[in-house]
Amino acid sequence: MSVAPERRVFVALDTDDLERARELAETLRGSVGGFKIGLQLFGRHGVEAVRRIAPYGEVFLDLKLHDIPNTVAGAAASIARLGVRWFTIHASGGVRMMRRAVEAAVEAAEAAGRPAPGALAVTILTSHDDDELSEIGLQGPCDRAVVRLAGLARSAETAGIVCSPLEIGSVRECFPDATLMVPGIRPAAASVGGDDQSRVATPAAAIAAGADLLVIGRPITRAADPRAAARAIAEELT
Repeated sequence: MSVAPERRVFVALDTDDLERARELAETLRGSVGGFKIGLQLFGRHGVEAVRRIAPYGEVFLDLKLHDIPNTVAGAAASIARLGVRWFTIHASGGVRMMRRAVEAAVEAAEAAGRPAPGALAVTILTSHDDDELSEIGLQGPCDRAVVRLAGLARSAETAGIVCSPLEIGSVRECFPDATLMVPGIRPAAASVGGDDQSRVATPAAAIAAGADLLVIGRPITRAADPRAAARAIAEELT
């Protein structure tokens, strides 16, 4: 994926304060590629969150859909009508569920006269490590589980994968054409309190390993000058 460095960054708006999220998005407009809206913001404000953030950049709607195929297909269709650029589904939902989501999103977007959003399959959450994966009864270790789930996503013809920085190489080998959206990014100069990520990397290291897009939250949103923090990350990528 050949894009300007700043366009590779999606800022995680992990807050339930819609005005705060909108102010951040306005501040960062043009300095990043877009914004991730997750469960916290969407759970409180719903589609209004998408409408308020969309004018400032592309929207990555990270709801991690996981249900029976028909239910996920309906949700994917609703999301496609919002005009977001990317949305997430859980790869552990299986090939049939993912394929229905992809198909439904394309059909709904076409009917609405919008470009179809890309469905990104979530493999293993970056907060998990091998011990926790075993604890919840999933076959591991994490690196093997990620590749196994990425293979299912490839079969379902998703647009790409969400994976940790540590699995970029193995996922790229398994699913060469995937767009890789990578969270767990920590800029070299950043110190983030209360970190709950287990598998992390710097922006430059993630891009060098083969990531296409990066999700970065607190190192930008908690910075004294978020725009300057975003610019510094873009410079790391040049």
